[in-house]
Amino acid sequence: MTSRLRRVEAFCYRAPLEVPVVTSFGRMVDRPAVFVRLTDEDGIVGWGEAWCNFPSVGAEHRARLIGDLLGPMVLGQDLAEPGSLYHDLSRRTAVLAIQAGEPGPLAQAIAAIDTAHWDLAARRAGQPLWRRLGGARRTIPVYASGINPTGSGAMAAQAARAGHRAFKLKIGFEPERDLLNLAEIRREVGDRPLAVDANQAWSPDEARARLPALADRNLAWLEEPLRADAPWSAWRALLGPGTPPLAGGENIAGAPAFDAAFAAGILSVIQPDLAKWGGLTGTLPVARAALDAGLRFCPHYLGGGIGLLASAHLLAAVGGDGALEVDVNPNPLRDLCCGPVGTVTDGRITLGEEPGLGAEPDLEALRPWRTL
Repeated sequence: MTSRLRRVEAFCYRAPLEVPVVTSFGRMVDRPAVFVRLTDEDGIVGWGEAWCNFPSVGAEHRARLIGDLLGPMVLGQDLAEPGSLYHDLSRRTAVLAIQAGEPGPLAQAIAAIDTAHWDLAARRAGQPLWRRLGGARRTIPVYASGINPTGSGAMAAQAARAGHRAFKLKIGFEPERDLLNLAEIRREVGDRPLAVDANQAWSPDEARARLPALADRNLAWLEEPLRADAPWSAWRALLGPGTPPLAGGENIAGAPAFDAAFAAGILSVIQPDLAKWGGLTGTLPVARAALDAGLRFCPHYLGGGIGLLASAHLLAAVGGDGALEVDVNPNPLRDLCCGPVGTVTDGRITLGEEPGLGAEPDLEALRPWRTL
């Protein structure tokens, strides 16, 4: 039984922060989110989320793209096959993305619609999304992410008390500061898994100079030490004795670009972000290709609760030994929408058997932060 798309809605939010989220390239003084709701002619809904962290006006822009441009393109379309909206919108906006110089924002908006389409299809089928995607497990490992360069040890300790057993520190600042933060976290978490994320902070020369200090620290991985658009030859030059496993993927977009990453054979951990490019339709085959290549699939995520929950279902569907990234900075736009991901027990979360994502936003509770 099929249905047609009756309504596309975008909901834009901003929640202010007492303590900014800091990366090597910028800071967030609030937490934005753009949620998408699709409704079919039978009243069944599906939810998705668009990446919108940067620039600071990004959330409202993505919401307008969805509400004013993309939604009207697909109203009335048949929803029989998840992925059909993704492929149609990608094709119809390909030239516009070039003309406007905005392939990223359009891809993020399309990704949200695609995730909502999958959620709606799973709800219509009466299946949890992880099973609709072909999965056979619903308990997955997670790790505490977003640990800031200030108060790192305290953040890690708090995450451990909340049930986390693996951690990731933001680096890419002054060398002494990075190393002091690493030592501080190690004192708190012992020999539990610890990764670091440089957020594209270093030139090839800087990265090579930093690597000796990171060797022999038992790091789970080193994420984005170079710009994501640096040639693979520059990444290859970082490999050597003591180099932690290299990770990346949140800033790779498109199947050909991921194919090139696999062919280069440099990354040990693949981290596509389903809210930034591809939705579930694009990232599911990337995740499966990563496992076929013997790599770890750890979906990237730093946003609101809908995208985080969708990423959890994706990892549960794909399997492997990867872990779900869970930002541990305060964010009501995450906590009010992420369902079972909000409960971490001994480093793991367990998804439910409810249809679709198994949770949806409480629009009334979110009302104080809505901007569009």
